[in-house]
Amino acid sequence: MWDVGGVVAFFGQVDVERKSTKKKHNPLPNSPSVRLFDNLHTQSFISVLQGLSLMSSNTAPSSSGGAGSADPTSTRRHSKRPKYSRFTQQELPACKPILTPRWVISAFMLVSIVFIPIGVVSLFASRDVIEIIDRYETDCIPTPFRSDKVGYIQGPGDKKCNRTLKVTKNMKHPIYVYYQLDNFYQNHRRYVKSRSDQQLRDPKSENQVDACKPEDKAGGQPVVPCGLIAWSLFNDTYSFSRKKQQLTEPLTVNKKDISWKSDRDHKFGKKVFPKNFQNGTLRGGASLDPSKPLSEQEDLIVWMRTAALPTFRKLYGKIEVDLEAGDELHVTLENNYNTYSFSGKKKLVLSTTSWIGGRNDFLGIAYLTVGGLCFFLAMAFTVVYLVKPRQLGDPSYLSWNRNPGGH
Repeated sequence: MWDVGGVVAFFGQVDVERKSTKKKHNPLPNSPSVRLFDNLHTQSFISVLQGLSLMSSNTAPSSSGGAGSADPTSTRRHSKRPKYSRFTQQELPACKPILTPRWVISAFMLVSIVFIPIGVVSLFASRDVIEIIDRYETDCIPTPFRSDKVGYIQGPGDKKCNRTLKVTKNMKHPIYVYYQLDNFYQNHRRYVKSRSDQQLRDPKSENQVDACKPEDKAGGQPVVPCGLIAWSLFNDTYSFSRKKQQLTEPLTVNKKDISWKSDRDHKFGKKVFPKNFQNGTLRGGASLDPSKPLSEQEDLIVWMRTAALPTFRKLYGKIEVDLEAGDELHVTLENNYNTYSFSGKKKLVLSTTSWIGGRNDFLGIAYLTVGGLCFFLAMAFTVVYLVKPRQLGDPSYLSWNRNPGGH
């Protein structure tokens, strides 16, 4: 409990000492600065008394509980102080390591020892992947039409093209067949949003095509599947045959299970069938079989998973036999897809896989870069520590302990 009388006596003592000091040292007792000090002193004294009065009223016992009883929860109920806990007061056990030069050098060296071997192994695994890449968008245009590629690809007629690929190394099955598109921005905002996920799942939602414009309806009827993504479905086709020891045999491309299982099971309905698809005035890409549900149209499912970058590959199928070095692959393709309007490129890719997936040197190069940088820093800190050591926690290095010259 605060002693109001003691506070008054304290301020009185301070006032006496102030006046005696003022008489000794202040030649102008009635100056404005002295009067200002007196006013501030008086105001602070009054503020303290008011605060003590308020605290006394808050802690006074309740009249309803009798003179000798007080509500034990009244103070807790009116208090804004948070409940005490070691977590809120930051009193939990904590590890506060001191980064000495030896610890820093050891940490950098440990990272380099771990990362560099991982990078080397990843890079060798990536280099073990065998790829055959064939760019064909220009070669599959007849020479007389190469001055007007867009007119040729949009015109009628057969657009078959024969390509020959040479197998330079043994390729073990499964051999994945991809088509690669360059300069195709599937991540464009309007393109990505032009779809109806509810329509793809539920046959009762075929009229929910508001987000699919401009490919939402054809002839006044809703399009299933609607939107620009489905409308622009890739429609180049490939068929393969192998020439081995003067014998030619066809190669079957397996197009089953080329999409994500989660997409087949949850994003594309088993009772949703294509309806009114590619019936508009402008044809975008491939057609769909109206007798097969969307969950079985795996070319569409693969295409509908949009790519994040303008250069991407999508799985076309799998070849389930081994290919040997020296084999010749004859590819008969139909060059139907229009990439000439936006200067795009088309490539056919055959690839094997390793334990890290397809061929991608980025992972190995990233590990080698980080490991090499850590090794360089460890060596540099070691040289500095040996050539010019310094005592840990030396206060002479503090800025206020240095002379103006900085030495």
